[in-house]
Amino acid sequence: MSTLRTVTLLGSTGSIGTQAIDVVEAHPGRFVVEALSAGGSDVALLADQAAALGVRTVAVADAARAEDLRAALSARLGRGAADVEVLAGPDAATQVAGRGSDVVLNGITGSVGLRPTLAALQAGSTLALANKESLVVGGPLVKALAAPGQIVPVDSEHSAIAQALRGGNAEEVRRLILTASGGPFRGRTRDEIGTVTAEQALAHPTWAMGPVVTVNSASLMNKGLELIEAHLLFDVPTDDITVVVHPQSVVHSMVEFRDGSTIAQASPPDMRLPIALGLSWPERLDAVSPPCDWTQAVGWTFEPLDDATFPAVGLARAAAAASGTHPAVYNAANEQGVAAFLRGRIAFTDIVDTVERVLGEHDGVAPAAVTLDVVEEVERWARARADELLARS
Repeated sequence: MSTLRTVTLLGSTGSIGTQAIDVVEAHPGRFVVEALSAGGSDVALLADQAAALGVRTVAVADAARAEDLRAALSARLGRGAADVEVLAGPDAATQVAGRGSDVVLNGITGSVGLRPTLAALQAGSTLALANKESLVVGGPLVKALAAPGQIVPVDSEHSAIAQALRGGNAEEVRRLILTASGGPFRGRTRDEIGTVTAEQALAHPTWAMGPVVTVNSASLMNKGLELIEAHLLFDVPTDDITVVVHPQSVVHSMVEFRDGSTIAQASPPDMRLPIALGLSWPERLDAVSPPCDWTQAVGWTFEPLDDATFPAVGLARAAAAASGTHPAVYNAANEQGVAAFLRGRIAFTDIVDTVERVLGEHDGVAPAAVTLDVVEEVERWARARADELLARS
């Protein structure tokens, strides 16, 4: 009989968080959600979630929204709202992450997820990791703190690899194959994507995601982050990780073994499946997502990555090899670039160009010398330098 698991959901009002709640509600008796955290842009939804799940602790990163959250809880729970603990401020998510739930699902977007990741690991929780940035920017710190098997990947690609790796052992792996949808600009030249708009970049052909992740997918920066994440999660050299374009997004990634066998994980594009595995690993839940319909004629295609148009993956490979802090620079400069692009201040290609320039100016810190203070200082520098360059674009 399956054991009841306690869960803390970080980023509960975002795409990952709302789908995680779908999974929890569809499997009564399997999970008890102890705490929710969100940025604060939608306190009404956060209060709805807390009321529906009977959550006892709610955290909001924007301290200015704390009173609005309390009012929303009172409107839904009446006097019962007094029994709900409200935490507010930039450290609120870290506080709830470190309280020792069986599973902490980190669905926060961006490197602000690093401290909650470390807190969950320190508390001994299983970390269901959708916040790839925290592993990318704090790789040496996360790796040093995590026990074997403590991190369960929630990105569909890394979940696919984790599943495929059940078919062999680490010594038998030849390479990992990460699949990429190619985003909305697949097949275009660099000149052609130079004038695309934010609206066009947000029109992803297969996945429904938040704006930052969707723009990252359009530039393939997301695949670069995922390459670094795969390297760190599975201890596979970046030279042994290949990215291929698979527009149908049904094969989520593959593992190629020494004997020539390749094991792939296939399912229709639905994030509830890797989310469910993150919550229940190594068990599988029933009826999480509709399977592929093998009675229908269908075609899957695989194409090589166009590195000339989308150099982000190559930059990620170089960053991972350069030092323990180059990946943090890669991510920080990209976050600044995406924000500027979404505000209409720069061209789409300026994002990756700026990342390349900031990476080139960074001296780097050896992995053994990386501390949390070092990571945060490097990030501050990278963001400031990226902003300087973006202001000239």
